[in-house]
Amino acid sequence: MADTYGYIRVSSTDQNESRQCIALEQQGIPPARIFMDKMSGKDFQRPQYQAMLKKLRPGDQLCVTSIDRLGRNYEEILEQWRVLTKEKRVDILVLDMPLLDTRRDKNLLGTFIADLVLQVLSFVAQNERESIRTRQAEGIAAARQRGVRFGREIKPLPDNFPENCALWLNGHISGLEAARRCRMPQSTFYRKAGSLREDSTNVV
Repeated sequence: MADTYGYIRVSSTDQNESRQCIALEQQGIPPARIFMDKMSGKDFQRPQYQAMLKKLRPGDQLCVTSIDRLGRNYEEILEQWRVLTKEKRVDILVLDMPLLDTRRDKNLLGTFIADLVLQVLSFVAQNERESIRTRQAEGIAAARQRGVRFGREIKPLPDNFPENCALWLNGHISGLEAARRCRMPQSTFYRKAGSLREDSTNVV
């Protein structure tokens, strides 16, 4: 007898999966046959997704709430769709897109329509993600032009750093002692001292 499975993916441990759970349970899928990953959809190397693949048998059905729950990569979504429908020979139901229901219209036209819709949706989803990344990069560039700094704030050097740096450079104290006086790790002292010396040699 064929079984129906559900798959849930949320992008992080902070995202709420309850909406997807409710939607799948409304399809009559028992919790034992619902698999969930809390991680990025950049690829399909996810523990629960791989465990589900091993459970699927020909004639079974896989149900997801939306196509992006399967993944975020255009080429890999198409490849997994092929693996599921052609190799595993399971049906797929995408709840928010009734056209993506391989149980119906199992003739050549029905398969063509489902594959076409899938390709269009996957392309649009990936194109939108690339647009978002482009807008983010443009926003960061514009912010940097306005003087906005990103990353960790650089701590100011201790007031006694130049003095102890000079003593170290002239061989009067060790690097360890200079770092101790400046209350910083020895590796940090050497890095800052090197930068300071490089800046001074670049001054014309």
